[in-house]
Amino acid sequence: MTASRSLPLALKALRQLGIPQVGLFAGYQLQLCSGYLRWLTYRELRQAWKVQVGQQKSLLSPISDLFELPGKESLTAILSETDMLNLTQEADEIAAGRVRLFGGDSVPLRLQPAAPLVDWDEYERSSFGVSDKQAENDDIKFTWEPARFGWVFILGRAYRLTADERYPAAFWKYWEQFLDANPSFKGPNWTSAQEVAFRILAFVFAAHVFAGSPQTTPVRSALLAEFTAAHAARIPATMLYGRAQNNNHLLSEAAGLFTAGLAFRGHPKAARWRELGWKWFNQGLKSQIAKDGAYVQHSTNYHRLMLQLALWVGMLAKSQGWLFPQAAHERLVAATRWLANLVDPEGGKVPNLGPNDSANILPLSTCPFADYRPVLQAASSEFLGQRLLPGGAWDEMGYWLGERVVKPQVAEPGRTNVSNGVSGSSSPEVLRTSHSWGYLRATRFSSRPGHADQLHLDLWWRGENVALDAGTYLYNAPPPWDNTMARTAVHNTLNVNSQDQMTRAGRFLWLDWAQARLLARERAEDGSWLRLVAEHSGYRRMGVIHRRSVTAYLDDHWLVVDSLVQDPAQQLTPQAGFRICLHWLLPDLPWELFEKEDEARLELVCPYGLVRLKVRGEEGVSLDSWQGTRLVRAGELLRGTMPETLNPEMPVSGWYSPNYGVKLPALSFSIEMQGCLPLRLDSEWTFVNEQD
Repeated sequence: MTASRSLPLALKALRQLGIPQVGLFAGYQLQLCSGYLRWLTYRELRQAWKVQVGQQKSLLSPISDLFELPGKESLTAILSETDMLNLTQEADEIAAGRVRLFGGDSVPLRLQPAAPLVDWDEYERSSFGVSDKQAENDDIKFTWEPARFGWVFILGRAYRLTADERYPAAFWKYWEQFLDANPSFKGPNWTSAQEVAFRILAFVFAAHVFAGSPQTTPVRSALLAEFTAAHAARIPATMLYGRAQNNNHLLSEAAGLFTAGLAFRGHPKAARWRELGWKWFNQGLKSQIAKDGAYVQHSTNYHRLMLQLALWVGMLAKSQGWLFPQAAHERLVAATRWLANLVDPEGGKVPNLGPNDSANILPLSTCPFADYRPVLQAASSEFLGQRLLPGGAWDEMGYWLGERVVKPQVAEPGRTNVSNGVSGSSSPEVLRTSHSWGYLRATRFSSRPGHADQLHLDLWWRGENVALDAGTYLYNAPPPWDNTMARTAVHNTLNVNSQDQMTRAGRFLWLDWAQARLLARERAEDGSWLRLVAEHSGYRRMGVIHRRSVTAYLDDHWLVVDSLVQDPAQQLTPQAGFRICLHWLLPDLPWELFEKEDEARLELVCPYGLVRLKVRGEEGVSLDSWQGTRLVRAGELLRGTMPETLNPEMPVSGWYSPNYGVKLPALSFSIEMQGCLPLRLDSEWTFVNEQD
């Protein structure tokens, strides 16, 4: 980026993000670049080491009674034989040296970062903790993910069921490898305090669940205590970064400190760690969860991470007789209800909304990675006092996180707070019919957007996500995969003049936020249809407004009307013309495409029958203005033409990323038209169930 462009963007970021947040980040960068943070963290480490040498007897290994483990009988009562077999098979994979990163296929477990190792801050000096040279070939997240030790929870759960000594033996073997290859504060695995915090949770869990194993010798326990204390000493010096981000980084680091503060009660720094963790975790809940329950990162994946951290911290707090303050608890109640409205009742999946790095720090269930029922069931039981789901394998997470009494059940997720088919205050952008439902993305940002996705529509039919959100794929990669799936063109919305709804100022930074507002929630007098109408301001710089209405008919027929209208606050010349592109991302299924002069119909063969999507031009459309359709699969053009101005988008079109680092073929269906205002395109979705 040239200096002539970077300075105006920096000033704009200061104005739009706010002086407090930018000031905190600038303060962190100043401390980092000056070398102060390196000195400060090593001072913390030296002090922790002196304490351990001088007062070894006062240190407690993190195997104290921080939480109660569920009994084998409780677990076998909710897990089927298939569930238990799946759990032990995954544990066997880990014992054999393979892990399933990001919920994907198993890969070799590698805990040794590339040598030579340097001080943690050397990695942090460049963007996102990875050097320019590394960025050409590597994504730091593939180094960090196995080092989070999330696989320990799989081993621990399997050990609780089977008492098979191979599982604690595997933990200690790999832990010792990590200890040797990642000395305190050296190497990329010490760069992020959040990654350090995740390991604290995993180490405390492992120390507790493997405490009775012969593999857990006194020497190993002492080394684990020492190493975990070093992890806790790493966090406080750089919490300024977490406060500047005010997202999952702050919550994770606070949870790690709080955990260490309870695990090392005899440590002179334990009280400070505990107080810092409790303070910033509660502060984070209040500042990061909106009153309607939406999470600050505008992401279902990070929403789950936040609830998992809250369940863990809440479990530890209750063991000490503490409860979340009322304000924090109210936000967690709202956050649980918000998630409940977005969980598909058929399989527990949710829209792939916003940034998705596939974080699942507490894999305490045999349910698939994409199944959100475990965290929903545990959170509803803990924060609502009621289970939102019937019993099932998803109950296991709650058992590990302190639930001992079966709570009453209420309605299915997504059907709480529902009036006349339109979700209530916790999620007003959801419509439901008998066998289909949709989520219309229409929000007012008060924090940094993750994706430029206003008025994106996620559509589901009988458990099949038929109108997809592409997801993320990779954060750190050369273009075009440098978090480019955050852009408007790959979402199910309208693109004007090939422009994003907001200004992309970096891989993770959007400026000039597009703000949406919900104009209407309507219902037919005879109850035959439900409708949402919304608009957003992302194209006001061009003098126009994008407005979308979504009508759900109770026979599982949907009509989406997209209009481009003049912004009443601005004047346009009568000759002003616009090119609009309507995009839909669909599953990679057998298809047929039929085209007429001003209409296109795409048919997909789904497991339950046919999905028909018909798009036709209405206002502003003539034979000259209808530019035709384009169908792309996995970056390859199947039908239509690709204008030269859109060629750079081709590689990222027609892909779907359900997990971080994974991209699967999908069908990118787009329709273009050009003309003067008003412009309108109608998308009609019809679902034909051939099994009825």
